[in-house]
Amino acid sequence: MPIAGWCQPVLGLLAAPLLLGIINRVKALFAGRQGPPLIQPYRDLYKLLGKGATYSKTTTLVFRLAPAAGLACVVLALTLLPLGASRAVLAFPGDLVLLIYLLGLVRFLTVIGALDTGSSFEGMGASREVQFSALAEPVLLLVMAGLARQGDSLSLSGIYPAVTAATWMEAGPALALIAAALLVVLLAENSRIPVDDPNTHLELTMIHEVMVLDYSGPDLAAILYGASLKLWVFGSLLVGVCVPVRTGWAIVDVPAFLAGMLVVAVLVGVVESIMARLRLLRVPQLLIGAGAMAMLALVLVVR
Repeated sequence: MPIAGWCQPVLGLLAAPLLLGIINRVKALFAGRQGPPLIQPYRDLYKLLGKGATYSKTTTLVFRLAPAAGLACVVLALTLLPLGASRAVLAFPGDLVLLIYLLGLVRFLTVIGALDTGSSFEGMGASREVQFSALAEPVLLLVMAGLARQGDSLSLSGIYPAVTAATWMEAGPALALIAAALLVVLLAENSRIPVDDPNTHLELTMIHEVMVLDYSGPDLAAILYGASLKLWVFGSLLVGVCVPVRTGWAIVDVPAFLAGMLVVAVLVGVVESIMARLRLLRVPQLLIGAGAMAMLALVLVVR
């Protein structure tokens, strides 16, 4: 396995929390504030790791294992992602299906961990999470189908190297629709505005945050770190489409990729600064619209 293939998981493990710091800084700038330091997410994780975990007597082993298992799944997902022209650490035909299943498994573990508390409050958030994921996952499948057809491969390591500047010249409208659908899925799957507000603690609007209210200490750190890695995974999928730099030289591909991730983080911060959270009844309409864009892109690629 070439050393270049390890760039993606290593960068993700080290720099994923920095995306949250950039998003928070952009939101602070729009609000006219200085905002927290860029490394504040790292400080929060370090502080949580130094605390103890508290468990309710009503919870079982499921509640305790869910954060670590979810983190393991998203770390494994990182090893399926290529960077530039290099192959992923774990590359095989059909690995894109495994990636989608791993992301779904992360959500499932979070949901059953929330339900294990026996709290109707957390059950409400779990119900909303499952409802919206049932609409977001088909969009991601359609996006992957369009990319697989365009790249004539069932492996992410064969799909993304095929997305070049020449490909954009040939199939620009389809790729633009795929990128737009991926952006919506990124916002939905990572509980960002306009789907969910990660900073809210209002009972009637919480989705993801309500599911992790009973976690503390290292367990909460695993959840927060896993959430940042999940954002990195979806950001990597989007950057792979929008930044077609495939030189085969890590000294060029890695900076181009990191620049793309920086733009994604800034874009998420801008969206959260200029938009309000949608009403819950409007979220399915947003995801259905993203599904329509992904379906149209698939039609354009196939014809």
